[in-house]
Amino acid sequence: MHLIAEEPRSPSGPDPRNPSSAEPGREPDLAGMRILVIGLGATGVSASRFLATRGAHVSVQDDAPPAALAPALREAETFIEESRLGGSTWRDLRGFDLVVPSPGVPREAPLLRAALKAGIPVWSEIELAFRFLRIPLIAVTGSNGKSTTTSLVGAMLAADGRKAFVGGNLGTPLLQCAAGDQDEEVAVAEISSFQLEHVDAFRPHIGVFLNLCEDHLDRHRSFEEYAAAKAGIHARQERRDILVLNADDSELSERSRSARSRRLEFSLSRSLTEGAFSRNGFLILRMDGEEESYDLRTLRISGVHNIENAMAALLTARAWGVSREAAGEALAAFTGLPHRLQPVRDVDGVSYFDDSKATNPGATVRSLQSFMRPIILIAGGKDKACSFEPLREAVSRNVKAVVLIGEAAPRLRKALGGVSPCIMADGLADAVARSHEAAEPGDVVLLAPACSSFDMFRSYAERGERFAALVRAL
Repeated sequence: MHLIAEEPRSPSGPDPRNPSSAEPGREPDLAGMRILVIGLGATGVSASRFLATRGAHVSVQDDAPPAALAPALREAETFIEESRLGGSTWRDLRGFDLVVPSPGVPREAPLLRAALKAGIPVWSEIELAFRFLRIPLIAVTGSNGKSTTTSLVGAMLAADGRKAFVGGNLGTPLLQCAAGDQDEEVAVAEISSFQLEHVDAFRPHIGVFLNLCEDHLDRHRSFEEYAAAKAGIHARQERRDILVLNADDSELSERSRSARSRRLEFSLSRSLTEGAFSRNGFLILRMDGEEESYDLRTLRISGVHNIENAMAALLTARAWGVSREAAGEALAAFTGLPHRLQPVRDVDGVSYFDDSKATNPGATVRSLQSFMRPIILIAGGKDKACSFEPLREAVSRNVKAVVLIGEAAPRLRKALGGVSPCIMADGLADAVARSHEAAEPGDVVLLAPACSSFDMFRSYAERGERFAALVRAL
């Protein structure tokens, strides 16, 4: 097995005023350019610093009031030349050469819409980072499983003694890698649909596309728009690049047919001539005419979806050249990430699991499919406008009750009516108490909300930690 060689990247490149003529990986000369950064969160501050160190004149705009942005302003005051905050903004964007929006800025934001209408180049943080990367990129996307797969690929590289940057949407921004010495062998980055909205040259050498289901429809105007953004992971790949993707996801397979890169697929449902699949309790890899197997009994992460994540990570790492021994060692040692189908404790014969990261219906379906035992499901949270219909079949199998919380609770009750008894709870503490009352020995109480956390919590992690604390207090 071998790595498809990456051609050297030139240290000089095109004018950012005409990014459509850019070649992947060519560094633009930003000196003297007037650049607008929209959003002064962590990404905006990082982007502003990066641009300023390359000689750009940086302005920023954020709708939040100055008082709320005080820490960011203190950090950024040495490299931002002009800021307009709260209700203040620009009426005329003429004179700006480039706009860099933070991932949280929707396409419909007036200033971003004005930039696009005026024909000013718009680059996301990952587009900007990619232009300055001098090392190859492995990029992981999908509706679910991105963080686990990214982390697992990083662990396999580390087990083989390879120095790699591991981050992106997972934690450390890819831009931080581009700003550093880049003495790593490769960058491995989790990439979200928000980050893929404004890319032009972005082209990972290995793109990993795990799955595709409805998500973030409160941000994207339609599933079509969401899927189109995700397709940016492979849209500019070439024949010497690799696309790792889920052969069981018909939507994903159909939308990836136009990819020019070499396809390495994985499947839980059938054997593949080339790729990864499961057989008789083993994970089988077939690549370059060779076959190898990994015992699934050594896997320490729960759920059928994590078998898919393991397949994707193994294909990626082995394609890069990680040894079979190192890949297997890392796979057996990997214990997973917090709040992803994580066991909390058993109470009176009832097992409690935290899958707070299941923030869309597709993720909750896969979580439910991981158990044969009766389940009491805790679901609900901020409504992302996704259809809850995919939950009906999974809930009908072995969910004995659904305890609903948050903003989306009424719509979930309507969607699941007649499939399983629905209990409306007054917050997470009440949901845990009601689940405890309803559960019998042998049951599973599963937090897999199918919604984001932002109506009640700052993050899915805070929600999961609160759930675990409540369960430990039972």
